[in-house]
Amino acid sequence: MQLKEEIKKLKEKKKALILVHNYQRPEIQQLADFVGDSLELARQAAAARDYQLIVLCGVRFMAETAKILCPEKKVVLPVADAGCPLADMAGVEAVQSLKEKYPQAWVVSYVNTSARVKAVSDVCCTSSNAAGVIKNIPAREVIFLPDRNLCWYVKQKVPEKKVICWDGFCIVHERFTMADVQQARKELPEAEIIVHPECKPEVQQLADGIYSTSGMLQRCRVSPARQFVIGTEEGLIYRLQKENPEKEFFSLGPARICVNMKKTDLHSLFHALEKEEHQITLPEKLVQAARKAVEMMVQYK
Repeated sequence: MQLKEEIKKLKEKKKALILVHNYQRPEIQQLADFVGDSLELARQAAAARDYQLIVLCGVRFMAETAKILCPEKKVVLPVADAGCPLADMAGVEAVQSLKEKYPQAWVVSYVNTSARVKAVSDVCCTSSNAAGVIKNIPAREVIFLPDRNLCWYVKQKVPEKKVICWDGFCIVHERFTMADVQQARKELPEAEIIVHPECKPEVQQLADGIYSTSGMLQRCRVSPARQFVIGTEEGLIYRLQKENPEKEFFSLGPARICVNMKKTDLHSLFHALEKEEHQITLPEKLVQAARKAVEMMVQYK
């Protein structure tokens, strides 16, 4: 409790904005100025005109995205090695090779990519607006990276376009199985089963609905169901339960945890504010190259 109060005092003293992803620990979510998904955090960073210090409690690509949108601000990641294995599955050279193979295609990069990959992309997206982005860009062919499962989902939503899928995956969502869904149906027959589009296609096909984390929050608010089985990183369940105390939430199978998302704790958040450690620094040329794709992402629904 004392450390939480110290964090609040430091935040006020330094006029810092604390942005927290939905998968973070409950105690970190409790201290946030804003909790949301990647797209929402990007929009909050872009609108943060009254703050000079942004503390991004998430993983590196999220902090990089905030820096791209706010290059004049100090953006801090509390834990330096909080990375994303999915983002690491797409490299610049491989993307450029694929662009040469499909010269008419636009490169649509999931926000779960490095700043360098964003810089060679035409537009970025998140799971909440991926289908909308691809539907609306002026290209018949699309190279989509790096998540193959989200790409499969997009292809179902936008069948009129040729979408070339990168062969990457989220190590957390990949672990949800058909057996998990079947077991949940047996144990909780009245529950609504909703999953993230980073889950495998066969898991998506068995679920009642497929949503981004922000979509899950919205769905659970309006659904008449009283029980929900959630197929995403377990951190979201804390927020779901907090916002819907009259409903019950269960993980799809064993709780799947993103180790990198859980690296941020009260001590690392305190030190990030106190010492402003682990600042995100990106070359100006790289920021300029990546900014167009990221700004386009923020504009799409």
